[in-house]
Amino acid sequence: MGRAYQNRKESMAKTSDAKARVYSKYGRVIYVCAKEGGTDPEGNLALRGLIERAKKDQVPAHVIEKAINKAKGGGGEDFSVSRYEGFGPGGCMVIVDCLTDNPNRTFGDVRQCFTKTKCKIGTEGTVSHMFDHACILALKDKDEEAVLEALLMADVDVTDIENEDGTITIFAPHTEYFKAKNALTDSFGELEFDVDEIQFLPKGNTPVSGDDVEMFERFLDMLNDLDDVQNVYHDADVTPA
Repeated sequence: MGRAYQNRKESMAKTSDAKARVYSKYGRVIYVCAKEGGTDPEGNLALRGLIERAKKDQVPAHVIEKAINKAKGGGGEDFSVSRYEGFGPGGCMVIVDCLTDNPNRTFGDVRQCFTKTKCKIGTEGTVSHMFDHACILALKDKDEEAVLEALLMADVDVTDIENEDGTITIFAPHTEYFKAKNALTDSFGELEFDVDEIQFLPKGNTPVSGDDVEMFERFLDMLNDLDDVQNVYHDADVTPA
């Protein structure tokens, strides 16, 4: 797997406006997760992971609390997951994950990002077969053999495990997320994960260079400016101009 997951998506908050969008996106996904799986983080591991990730990204506590309280109240917006695939600048492969209450509007907005940067949006399955849909868990200061034993004893289908500078990173199919996390917490107690996510990891890389670099950056900026977009995954290996 390597450390490709570090570049698996682009959502940097560089300005106050960008931070506000990040907070809004976290609020939306926390709300949906709490509404679907329960508002108690102790019984909803996905929600607990989201909350921990939000705190690391410096999302204010009131944003998290508001989203959970909204889920407790029932009703509210009816969001659904929409996923779009296609080819970005330089021919790189792109997956765009969205949460939306209006799929037609979201498709139009995402398609515009592709067309305005001379890219091509495709149908379901266009590029996703070139990515691994994986859960990634990373933790520090644990013995690699003990971690692997705990996972294997719980019959977790571990795809790969890395140990670099004291950080152990576990890769497994996305369907193994809850089983893997439970196996680790059962063996080691409460853990603080450096990475606790389900992501699309590219199986290879597409070089992006020259004039395509500027277009690629514009493409990502346009996508991340959309409120409905949650994550953008790609296989671009960008060479700065």
